[in-house]
Amino acid sequence: MSMTKARRTRTTAAAVTPRTRGQMSAETIEQLIRSARLRFAQSGYAATSMDMLCAEAGLTRGALYHHFGGKDGLLEAVVCQIDSEITAEVEAAFGRSTDPWIGLQAGLSVYLSQALKPEIQQILIRDAPAALGHRLRALDKVSVITPLTQALAELIKIGRIHPADPEALARLLNGALDEAAVWISESASPKATLKKAQAAFTVLLGSLSAR
Repeated sequence: MSMTKARRTRTTAAAVTPRTRGQMSAETIEQLIRSARLRFAQSGYAATSMDMLCAEAGLTRGALYHHFGGKDGLLEAVVCQIDSEITAEVEAAFGRSTDPWIGLQAGLSVYLSQALKPEIQQILIRDAPAALGHRLRALDKVSVITPLTQALAELIKIGRIHPADPEALARLLNGALDEAAVWISESASPKATLKKAQAAFTVLLGSLSAR
């Protein structure tokens, strides 16, 4: 092999290797999250061992610790993934109306309906608060409180709801949403309870209206 060809080979390898390692790392993360999400939903967080997760993902404990720091870090990643999916559904519902007030009501209704899903009930409503504690509050701020604050601030700006601190309103509404989600998930008739909660939120939001 000529010196020129050898240098070209080394240069190509150097250019390809970081990308390949990055792809492998992303695939490992994706596989662990996929396996954990399925297992947490089916068996619950406490009943799922790291050995079980690693065996199902075909990976080592070292990979789990390297990427997530432990089982709780993996749960946090699963929660973030689910949160992003819920946010996308809520934003889609919000965006279907040209009236931001109607959009807000539609978005909150969709958010409440998530409590009907067994996966949401097990992972977000039962396991995450117990396992993540204050870390879940930080996730809620990103996925719920901040976007809700922004939406309320805009409605206050255009005079659609009474003037108030938008973050305070967002935090109070978030607390009500959390309590309603628990109520729905624990109900013997979840669909009927969802309708009650949605109707109550219509009344609650109506009290904010400036019209």
